[in-house]
Amino acid sequence: MEENAHYLGIDVGSVSTNLVVIDEDDKLIEKLYLRTSGQPINALQNGMKTIVEKSGKDIYIKGVGTTGSGRQLASVIVGADIVKNEITAHAVAAQKVAPGVRTILEIGGQDSKIIILRNGVVYDFAMNTVCAAGTGSFLDRQAARLEIPIEEFGGYALCSNSPVRIAGRCAVFAESDMIHKQQTGHSTEDIICGLCEALVRNYLNNLAKGKDIEEPIVFQGGVAANVGIVAAFERALEKKIIIPQYHDVMGAYGAALIAKEKMSNSDHKTNFYGFERANSNYKAKSFECNGCSNMCEVIEIQANNQTLARWGDRCGKWSQLTNVV
Repeated sequence: MEENAHYLGIDVGSVSTNLVVIDEDDKLIEKLYLRTSGQPINALQNGMKTIVEKSGKDIYIKGVGTTGSGRQLASVIVGADIVKNEITAHAVAAQKVAPGVRTILEIGGQDSKIIILRNGVVYDFAMNTVCAAGTGSFLDRQAARLEIPIEEFGGYALCSNSPVRIAGRCAVFAESDMIHKQQTGHSTEDIICGLCEALVRNYLNNLAKGKDIEEPIVFQGGVAANVGIVAAFERALEKKIIIPQYHDVMGAYGAALIAKEKMSNSDHKTNFYGFERANSNYKAKSFECNGCSNMCEVIEIQANNQTLARWGDRCGKWSQLTNVV
């Protein structure tokens, strides 16, 4: 059974929930990209069911890693062996697909980040979780407004002959500027190209400000599929950008690699509850602890009317009563 061991990586974000299964050779066997749609528990349960349907009920999971903004939630539901932040997970995955990588550009559905590596170690990083400008959700909105399939959105930018200048520092201003440029008669191609350049300019002037962006450079996240954004980055940096084959699930891939490394160096059995747990009835609620002036918001997860975990308290009063990783 050991020779058929696989590892499950889960990345639960605000926009997408991603699952991957890798084998002992770090080869990606299955990948799944799902819309979270504001319901991470349902998305994760559906993902688990789909993995079983695609891989078979007898798949042997030797280790599980979770990451993303919903990593604690995912850990409680599936029984993770290790929980890691997005920075670590993306760095591990990038180094696997592009050994020697020194810069990671990552743009997801609701946030963006830059990771600087030196000698295989995270040297510096920055995240933007405040403004949606340049993220996948913003690009989805603009594609829908222009009635262009998001898969074709970036291609329009490559057909531009004279890009217009768009104010990209704010999602609201960027959209208003696009509408104004439309009203003045500019072509859709020039407007989209201008938008891509504005979003890249905003990324480099904020997240990457003061940082040495050295090659090799890897671009990860769902937005890496947008050829217009990729081209704008390459023009601005005057450097080649590497797009991994599985750029949209690199966080989950990194989580799976980290789980594999941990379980390979451990004699303990996995904490994984099994795919059948996807059929349980989970509920999430929160309450405010009045034990001190911190007034912490405590998150509680229940399954079949039993409390599985609590977290969010600074002192551990509630979380120590459960087995949150």
